[in-house]
Amino acid sequence: MTATTLEDADRRKAWGFAAPALLWTLAFFVVPFLFMAAMSLWKREGREIVRVWNLDNYLRFFSESALLQGLINSLEITVIVTVLSVLLAYPLAWIIAERVPKRFQRMALILAILPFWTSYVVRSYSWLLVLSKNGVINQMLTSAGLIAEQLAIASTRTATVIGFVHFFVMLLTLTIYSNLIQLSPNYRRAAADLGANAFQTFWHVVLPLTLPGIMTGAFLTFVLCIGDYVTPQILGGNNELVLPQIIMLQLGRRADFPMAAALSIILMLAVTVAYVLCARWLKIERA
Repeated sequence: MTATTLEDADRRKAWGFAAPALLWTLAFFVVPFLFMAAMSLWKREGREIVRVWNLDNYLRFFSESALLQGLINSLEITVIVTVLSVLLAYPLAWIIAERVPKRFQRMALILAILPFWTSYVVRSYSWLLVLSKNGVINQMLTSAGLIAEQLAIASTRTATVIGFVHFFVMLLTLTIYSNLIQLSPNYRRAAADLGANAFQTFWHVVLPLTLPGIMTGAFLTFVLCIGDYVTPQILGGNNELVLPQIIMLQLGRRADFPMAAALSIILMLAVTVAYVLCARWLKIERA
């Protein structure tokens, strides 16, 4: 067999292995996405969906302050959660990678990811019990005489952020830890030989080399947080709606599927912009 024949055979074999995944993606992502994009250009009149191509749903999004505010709330909460999660996860990952003996690191990671083993809904309701007016925090502060009136933490943005951070710190810890353990000690030794102190070594050597892990975890946090409905609904209530809650209201109460599709497209565009920014920044850092 000639080299060209072998290459053609390898190419057909490669396509054979990739075909199931491509068909799955086409059937359960590309086709539904195209249908949703098309529906976002239709409109609802009465109880019927009229297939008239227009941009009314998108114009309505920018003209109604409640809808636009939902996106702003989602972005604000997501950014706050991402920043806090990175700030809390990096020290935890560093302690596990640098201070915990290697024979105990696996156990430390298991303890760190224990929240993943429980239901997402159960975790959210558990935090609701902790943060409610008759919850653990208010009872402890009241018993200690630190507060005269119970704090209103549940059904606020603060409660939503706490619930999100509790979950995403564990995810970021794993991604950052995987980068830290791959760093050679020779980098720190070389920096010390050149006269760098501990902070300078961290800032100019360790931190840049672990940025891929940070950015990967931060982007995953952004994607999962901005599209989450359960945590804001349980912990945040309906006092400050985020975009996923508004989408569910369009579906459940109004049955306005075209508007819900338009809001979903806008949410996906926000995620796409975040991805482009993260990918570009990582590319610059690696260059």
